[in-house]
Amino acid sequence: MVSPAAEAKKEEGNKFFKAGNYQQAVQKYSEAIDIDPSVPAYWSNRSASYAGLNDWTNAAEDGLQCIRLDKNFIKGYFRCASAQKELGQLDAANNILRQGLAIQPQNADLKKLVSEIENIQRLQKVEAFISLAQEQNKSGDYGAAFKTIDAGLRIDAGNQELNALMNRVRPRWEAQEKSRRAGLSRTELLKEEGDELYKNASFEGAILKYTLCLDNLTDKTSQLALKCYSNRSACYKQLSNFDGVISDCSMVIEMEPDNVKALVRRAQAFEACERYRYALQDVRAVLAQPFDSIGKANYDLANGMQHRLNRVVQQLKEG
Repeated sequence: MVSPAAEAKKEEGNKFFKAGNYQQAVQKYSEAIDIDPSVPAYWSNRSASYAGLNDWTNAAEDGLQCIRLDKNFIKGYFRCASAQKELGQLDAANNILRQGLAIQPQNADLKKLVSEIENIQRLQKVEAFISLAQEQNKSGDYGAAFKTIDAGLRIDAGNQELNALMNRVRPRWEAQEKSRRAGLSRTELLKEEGDELYKNASFEGAILKYTLCLDNLTDKTSQLALKCYSNRSACYKQLSNFDGVISDCSMVIEMEPDNVKALVRRAQAFEACERYRYALQDVRAVLAQPFDSIGKANYDLANGMQHRLNRVVQQLKEG
């Protein structure tokens, strides 16, 4: 049951708020909350008052309290996310907004705020790319600068600063690349041609280049050979040639037993071929390595595979 005394304090707060007297509004809404802290509207109104005072920390906390009291109180999501946006907590704001949109997908205020935040994040990424590319260009690492600028332009194609940087970097990178390629051996060029074809999703063409490179190498244990085996296995995986994946990854693992990429890829191929015990062995070999060596993405992938493969192997034993 709504407390008349609390409602009276809220109405007083509303008058102060409309008059732009946010400090007095905060006081009155606080008095309403003291009487009955279970009403989300009191917290929401005080959040708006804190926002009027640019007290974004308290505005965010009051908005969050609205959600704690009633997850369907949509204004709470807006209040909280608006304040988090002002605090620069963009990921947190986006997360809160997504929660609100899951309840009310067509809410115009939430959708507009999501768009504003994502635009800020996009511009921040572009600024970061510009700064990094400038440093790379200054240090003479034109290849890295070219890739950084290209990544930025994929986000903001019309960015004048990025385009100007590209005009300066591209000729330097092309000259540097021409000089570098002139010093490569025929086998090294074949490997790079394979890499380009792979990037363009021409997997069969890439396989031909990697195979030509390997055919012309006398030392099949060299770093160049291992890179070709590894890259060719990636092509085979894309084409679902799992026997090819297993064969090439095995060549890499024979020389580099702890090669995480090869172990994971071979495990996936073994699983696709229903050779579950072999897949489990490779996954365990990955998980036996230090976490820092394998990285979170590979750890999560291998850990998930281990749980899945353990169940399958156990079912096979019971069958």
